[in-house]
Amino acid sequence: MSQIMINPRVSVALPVRNGRRYIAEAVDSVLGQTLSNLELIIFDNASTDGTDDICRRYAERDSRVRYYRSEVNRGAAWNYNRVAQLARAEYFKWMAHDDVISPRFLERCAAVLDEDPIAVACCARTIDIDEGGCFTRARNFNLNCSDGKPHRRFHDLICINHSCFLVFAVVRLSVLRQTAMVGPYVSSDRVLLAELALHGRLREADGCLLMHREHPLRSTRAIPVLQERIAWFDPAKAGRLTFPNWRLLKEYAACIRRAGLPAPEQILCYGQLLPWLRQNGRALRNDLSHAARRWLRRRRRGPCEPGRRPACNAQPGLKPDAHGGTLDGQPAKT
Repeated sequence: MSQIMINPRVSVALPVRNGRRYIAEAVDSVLGQTLSNLELIIFDNASTDGTDDICRRYAERDSRVRYYRSEVNRGAAWNYNRVAQLARAEYFKWMAHDDVISPRFLERCAAVLDEDPIAVACCARTIDIDEGGCFTRARNFNLNCSDGKPHRRFHDLICINHSCFLVFAVVRLSVLRQTAMVGPYVSSDRVLLAELALHGRLREADGCLLMHREHPLRSTRAIPVLQERIAWFDPAKAGRLTFPNWRLLKEYAACIRRAGLPAPEQILCYGQLLPWLRQNGRALRNDLSHAARRWLRRRRRGPCEPGRRPACNAQPGLKPDAHGGTLDGQPAKT
């Protein structure tokens, strides 16, 4: 059994729901890091597939593992934030239950943050793997997140297509806790990355060290319609009419206000919302048309029977899903 880490250098947080198939491989990749002074915090969000048994065995075997469980499904946003609240180290990383990291991932990312006090996060290049762990393709961020100007970093993260893998970077926990973290709305990981970029540079470590697994049970595959994905983030909002792109615009503006930037830089950041609006005009209109169609369908069906969950509020395609992959996951429309 490993020695208990009183002052771990990195906290790795693994939020999960029904991740039995892949979680052991993910945990093994964390515990096998060359940077061994770490803690692994697993928070099981009411799994029903035996995930809890696997996690408890790891916690019994290795004292670096701390295991927690909720008996009620509170959604991915709650789970990601709750596990971050339990972290104790200077550096912090969310870990998807179905991803794998190379043995030097934490060591190299922590070294970059040590050397660059202006950097708030560091990730490594990412490759996709399939269900069996075989390489499928390499990813390229194509983002200039290390620019010295906050408004330029902000522009890239909201206006350039990316798949949000940076949410699995090693970040300074003190900076993360200054943000709104993961909100209970669709694409809140995009807002979090944009907000982190307002606080400092996002760097990249050498090497392809993050293996992102593509598989059919990822939330974006189980719930392909953006407007219907809210229940994955917050089950209490299942079936509600949502306007995810309008919410995204609102939250981008809010994170600029929260960042405490000098007035000139703040104005430049607000200016980056103009190209975002030009790029996403169709998406904003789609929110309105999708909501109108759902409202009309409900009107035609009439009132639901008392005491029953309205059929018109059912989430098409919703399946019990693990908190794996990126939170939003789709290549950005934003």
